[in-house]
Amino acid sequence: MSKIYNFSAGPAVLPKEVLIQAKEEFLDWHGSGMSVMEMSHRGKEFMSIADKTESDLRELIGIPENFKVLFLHGGASSQFAMVPMNLLRGKQDADYINTGQWSQKAIKEAKKYCTVNIAASSEDADFTYAPNQHEWKLNPGAAYVHYTPNETIGGVEFNWIPDLTHSNHNIPLVADMSSTILSRPLDVTRFGLIYAGAQKNIGPAGLTVVIIREDLMGVTLPGSPTMYDYKFHADNRSMYNTPPTYALYITGLVLAWLKNLGGLTVIERHNATKAKLLYDLLDNSDFYHCPVARTDRSRMNVPFTLKDPALDDEFLKLAESHGLIQLKGHRSVGGMRASIYNAMPVEGIKTLVSFMQEFANKHA
Repeated sequence: MSKIYNFSAGPAVLPKEVLIQAKEEFLDWHGSGMSVMEMSHRGKEFMSIADKTESDLRELIGIPENFKVLFLHGGASSQFAMVPMNLLRGKQDADYINTGQWSQKAIKEAKKYCTVNIAASSEDADFTYAPNQHEWKLNPGAAYVHYTPNETIGGVEFNWIPDLTHSNHNIPLVADMSSTILSRPLDVTRFGLIYAGAQKNIGPAGLTVVIIREDLMGVTLPGSPTMYDYKFHADNRSMYNTPPTYALYITGLVLAWLKNLGGLTVIERHNATKAKLLYDLLDNSDFYHCPVARTDRSRMNVPFTLKDPALDDEFLKLAESHGLIQLKGHRSVGGMRASIYNAMPVEGIKTLVSFMQEFANKHA
């Protein structure tokens, strides 16, 4: 089989070592005689997997004891509703930062449950930058402040954590970290709630990770479904119903892979190296263009356009013939997008850069 580098935004590439181990354990996990997919989620075998996965996640990120870790269904999109259902806690308003399509989807859903204040937005420049915090117009009566640290479609990343410590109202910071979690060290204590769909840096699709401060649980909107109550899941160790067991198992393997690499400080260096290789090419070429403000460029998702859009199809076909797949930009913005998550090796970026240089020279 020819070598393939998969630049999909999600479901995304997984570490080769993880896939090999999963293959070896597929029919018989650790001598149990069962595949993980066949195990009872309440059996000792699977409970050991779940416990180790949570323990490794806590260790890697540095999650304090007063935060609960939940493994849920529904993707990040379900969290767009679960967040206001659980965090309004008697208030009527919430602050949202609008930096792209995922922020907008969260805002649209939240409006079903509360009054949404758009405290800052980059829509004025087609979502190509992250608004500086000094420009934010926060509501002191808001139940929480929600933002998306990395916009997968637009390739805009907050390379800083908003500081709400000077607020006298103890407003929790909420983050949709679906496409940036585990890519760099993280101070969890700065947040009230973090959520992330797994299918980018954590594991396969089907699992959602929620990290929530304990004091924010226990008061949901009247009529909220039981399955949308964070405290209910925490009290049942995410096992009230059958969790996405195989996705959770693969996540455990990914976390072990990250630990073996040296943790988040090491993977951050890898990610910075990969991003620099690609952005350096874009910045030193008049054939390619990246629309995102340099200070706010994502290390995970790199959008770019060709000087002549008529060459897009040829670019994609030739890229695929070179083993470079899933480079087409999101249908809403067009162009190209290279998603270079943790599992993408440096060799993949070098191969992409080399191809892009050749293609540009050919059409110069």
